[in-house]
Amino acid sequence: MNDYKITCGVAKSALDTVLEQIQAQLDAEKVLYKAIVSGKGEWRFVDLVPAAAGKLAALEYAAETLGFAPHQTVACGDSGNDLDMLQSGGQKGHHAIVASFVEVAPQSHFPLQNLPYGVFSTANDPSPRIGVAIGDYILDLRAISKAGLFKGPLLRDQKTVGCLEQSTLNAFMATGRPTWLEARSTIQHLLSVDEPLLRDNQHLCAEALVLQKTATMHLPATIGDYTDFFCSKEHAVNCGLMFRGPENPLNPNWLHLPVAYHGRASSIVISGTNVRRPWGQIQPKTSEKTTPPAPIFQPSSVLDFELELGCFIGGPGNSLGDPISINSAVDHMFGFVLLNDWSARDIQKWEYVPLGPFTAKNWATSISPWVVTLEALEPFKTPAPPKDPPILPYLTPESSSALSNCNFDIRLEASIAPNTTAASEVASATAAPSTITRSNMRTLYWTLPQMIAHHTAGGCNLRPGDLLGTGTLSTAGDGEQGCLLELTWSGEKKIILQESGDQVERTFLEDGDVVTLTGYCQGEGYRIGFGECTGQILPARDFKLS
Repeated sequence: MNDYKITCGVAKSALDTVLEQIQAQLDAEKVLYKAIVSGKGEWRFVDLVPAAAGKLAALEYAAETLGFAPHQTVACGDSGNDLDMLQSGGQKGHHAIVASFVEVAPQSHFPLQNLPYGVFSTANDPSPRIGVAIGDYILDLRAISKAGLFKGPLLRDQKTVGCLEQSTLNAFMATGRPTWLEARSTIQHLLSVDEPLLRDNQHLCAEALVLQKTATMHLPATIGDYTDFFCSKEHAVNCGLMFRGPENPLNPNWLHLPVAYHGRASSIVISGTNVRRPWGQIQPKTSEKTTPPAPIFQPSSVLDFELELGCFIGGPGNSLGDPISINSAVDHMFGFVLLNDWSARDIQKWEYVPLGPFTAKNWATSISPWVVTLEALEPFKTPAPPKDPPILPYLTPESSSALSNCNFDIRLEASIAPNTTAASEVASATAAPSTITRSNMRTLYWTLPQMIAHHTAGGCNLRPGDLLGTGTLSTAGDGEQGCLLELTWSGEKKIILQESGDQVERTFLEDGDVVTLTGYCQGEGYRIGFGECTGQILPARDFKLS
C-alpha cells in the first residue's frame, strides 16, 4: 500500500474546492487512488499505484494547487511513507522556501515569503497593472501572465483567465482562496533561485522586473464600500476616560459587538497623496457654565492621524440577505494594508452625536500600496484577547485556536516629520521624521472575522475590493497609543519632535507635517512588511460661499 498525505492550513471550505481539482488531475493521470479526508486541513491519497507514470506529477500538481511549490516537498516515499507538504504560508513553510534570484536585503519588507500585491505604472508604460513586491523590485504579473507562466488549472479556468492582467485587483480578489494559493505558489516558484524559467530569460526579466523607485503606485482595488471599526479596547478606554470619565469609559455595547461607522470610499487615497486641512462646523471652547456658544465654520485646528490596518475583502462575496458565518469569514479576507483615517477632532466633537463621525473623517483616508496576504501573515498569528463577558454565539469561533479567533503580531509605528517653514513651501520643507508611537495589532479585542460576521449578520452584502478598517490600534504601554488624541491626552500634553538638534513641540498636526505609518512582522532572518503609508498636510483652501 502507498499512502501519501498532504496537509494544509487553510480553511476547510477552501480545501473542498481544491480537492475536486486534485481528484480530477489524478483521474486524468490515470492514477489509482482512494481519497480520504481526515480532519481539517488534511487529505490522504491511499493506494497510489507506484508504476503510474503520472503519479509524481499529479502529487506535485496537488501541492501547487494547495499553495506549495515542488521544491517545498520535505519527504516523498512509497510503502507507507508520507508526502508531507509544509503549511502554505506557515512558519515551517517559510523556512523551506529557498532564496530568490532577486536580491533581497535582510531588513527588506518584501522577501520571497511575503509577495504582497499592488497596482503600479511606469513612465514607459503608464497603464496601471498588477505586480508583487520582491526586494527593491516589482514583478509585473501582466507580463508573467501574457508569457503563459501561470499554468495552474485555476488561473487557466475560463472564469479566471486574465484576472492578473487587469488594472485593479478586484477580479483576482473575487476568485477566492484556492486561486490565490495557486498564484502565490507559482510566483514563489518562478522567483526562487533554483528555478531557471524566469531567472535565465533575460528578455522577460528585463520586461517583468521593475525597480520600485521608478514606479508610480495606485490604489490596489476599486473600493466600493469602506467601513471603519472601533475595535481596540485600549483606544476605546482611553477615549472614554477623556470624554466620559472613569465611571463608564466603555459604552454598554462595546464588549458585546464590534462598533463601526460607514466611511466614504471616494476619498480613500494611496500613500504619498497630500491631504488638505478640512473646513467644518466647530463649537468654540468656553470656560463659562452658560449656554453653549453657537457653532462657527472654520478650518480644523485639531488635526490628527489614526494608526490602523485595513483588510480588503475577497472571494465572490455574499448575496444580499445571506450572512457570513464567523467560521467562514477568513475565506473572505484577501489581505491587509496600513491605513490612516485622518481625523479633525474639533469637527468630530461637535458632530458625532448621535450617529458618529461624518465630515470630521470623510475628507481623506490614506492606505499603503501593498496588500499583504493572509498566507504571508499566518506564521505570526496570535490568540485574540479573551472576551469578558462572554459574547453571543454568532461571534464565537468554533475553536479558540482558529484563525477566526486570532490577530497577528504586526509591529506598527507612526512618525511625524515636522514642517518648519512658511505654509507656501510645505511641499518640500520638512525635517527628519521622529517616531512618536509604537503599537501592535496583537491586542486587538475584536478580530477581523468577528468584524465580518457582525457586518453581515443582518444580511449586508460584502463585495471584492471592499475595505474594513480596524480602528485606531493602541496598546497599553507608554508611547504605544495610535493617535495624537491619546498621545497628548486631548492636547493637555505635548510631544517632542527632533529637528536638526532642536526640539519641535506638537499637540496636533500643523500644515506641512508629514505623517508616515509603517509595520512589519519579524521572522527568523526575514520580515513580512507593509512598506509605508505617508501623507502631508496642506493648508486649508480659501472657502468661498459662491
